[in-house]
Amino acid sequence: FAQEHLTLRTDVTFYGDNTEFFNLFRDGATLLGTATTVALDVDLNESVTFSGGLFMNHRFGSERIAEIWRPVFSLALHSEHQRFIIGTLDGFERVDGFGPDRTGPHGLLPPLQRETLAFQRPYEAGLQWKMNYPRLLHNSWINWQNINTEKRRERFDVGVDGRLPLQTFIPISLAYQFHLVHEGGQLHSNGPVRDSWALGPGVIFEPTLWFLDRTAIEGYALFSRYVPDRANLADSNHGHGIFARASGEKSGWRAHIIFWESCDWIKEEGDENYGVLMQDGRVFRNTRHYGEIGLTKTFYPVKDVEVEGSARIHRIERDYNYSYRILARVGFDFPVWTRQ
Repeated sequence: FAQEHLTLRTDVTFYGDNTEFFNLFRDGATLLGTATTVALDVDLNESVTFSGGLFMNHRFGSERIAEIWRPVFSLALHSEHQRFIIGTLDGFERVDGFGPDRTGPHGLLPPLQRETLAFQRPYEAGLQWKMNYPRLLHNSWINWQNINTEKRRERFDVGVDGRLPLQTFIPISLAYQFHLVHEGGQLHSNGPVRDSWALGPGVIFEPTLWFLDRTAIEGYALFSRYVPDRANLADSNHGHGIFARASGEKSGWRAHIIFWESCDWIKEEGDENYGVLMQDGRVFRNTRHYGEIGLTKTFYPVKDVEVEGSARIHRIERDYNYSYRILARVGFDFPVWTRQ
């Protein structure tokens, strides 16, 4: 017989992010706060879960209790290898290792989506479909950010992140990523209709080295299109870039290095350090270079508590900047009630 379970779920992320950027493309900022979700999960059976609760994001030093309050409502249909969600999307989650360069809302590459959106916009709602098979990892979603009103356009973003491990004698996987940001709407006309998307295939090689717990070498060929106004397509932009990353992990430590070279790259919500636009809106030059090295330490002082500290050096053209970050995640599930 099916059982109904009621569980109180609490998920808190403490974040402290400081970027000491002094360059033409992006200013530094300090983000300190907590993103908290408290919800009741009702398992109606083994395949259906309803969740209801409250989300809040509090910034330290703010005069307000929370920068945003949002309801948590979602219906999840799940099986052994798949999960479909309508409503509040799954929160910050990393399925491919740790480190600041993997900390975006869905783990997309930084040129596609800026990492700090995980703290500045930690709440998402829409649709999500996740698959976890031995030979396929896939996450796709649509996040509705604004509705269409007389004063503003609707805005949403759509993303896809996937990997296909190959059955070969070497540990290699094919990867793919896609991200679209759209502003528009048919009910009201207020401002231009805009699109910005980027996509690309990649290859991930994970050799086994006896002195490391995990090693990954990644390469992506990325392509972008930026349309600031559909009514004036002459101002549209096409770009492309090469993203390469190598990382190694040992006993909770991770070191990584990133290299980026691009031409005419403009991507809404992407990290501005990767793009051609300067802060005043002018084009720096068609070709851009970027690189970074970083060191991260993750540890688990007690069950259900994860703490991560990281530091990075960024090379943005001829400028050298630095950043550091500390994250702490606390997640508790309290069984409340069960009915046969």
